[in-house]
Amino acid sequence: MPEVPELLLVDKPKGITSFGVIRQLRRTLGVKKIGHAGTLDPLASGLMILGVGKGTKKLTELIKLDKEYVAEIRIGERRTTGDLEGDIIEEKAVTESVADLEAQVITALHDMTTTLTLPVSAYSAIKVDGVAMYKRARKAEKTGEQVTEVPIRDMKVHEAELLNLEIGSDRAVATVRFFVGSGTYIRSLAEELGRRLGYPATLQNLRRTKVGEFDIKNARPLEDRAPGAA
Repeated sequence: MPEVPELLLVDKPKGITSFGVIRQLRRTLGVKKIGHAGTLDPLASGLMILGVGKGTKKLTELIKLDKEYVAEIRIGERRTTGDLEGDIIEEKAVTESVADLEAQVITALHDMTTTLTLPVSAYSAIKVDGVAMYKRARKAEKTGEQVTEVPIRDMKVHEAELLNLEIGSDRAVATVRFFVGSGTYIRSLAEELGRRLGYPATLQNLRRTKVGEFDIKNARPLEDRAPGAA
């Protein structure tokens, strides 16, 4: 059997957890010791760096690298989870023209290119007292409660570029490229962009395209991963 590389670049599809990627690769590669350099939510897709065997020792440094994302941000509604998985909790019809809103978004993104101090989504993977936030939030859902105490984090935005903007059905969708520091939560940036525009906002779609110098262009689809693949 061909030797398995210590680092694998995988293009994670939507609909699977990061641990689900590891579980599938363990079966495919026949290797038990696999870790990753940064979680992606089930609704997100894109670049995951996997350490295999001795490669897991490199993950501590890789997880600190800056990351690039392409995010679709729905302007006009806010949801409990900060993405489309949650229930709508606030709505406001978008009334501006594309040209006017585009100018506002560009200005807001320019002003957001700094270190921001923002709340982390209650549905994030951050652990509080040893328990992942999303697990606490899911448990609260079952009892009809809502998690109101969430961590506040400094989030570094190196670059924020508007790629596209569309308006329709009282909603707008801004496609934004974010280049951010480690520990930055795009759901938090999506909601912050909405606040600066005077609208509720939520993350509609997310794709991670770079981790440091590692590029999604060099990743292979999860189902294509095989021993010896580059």
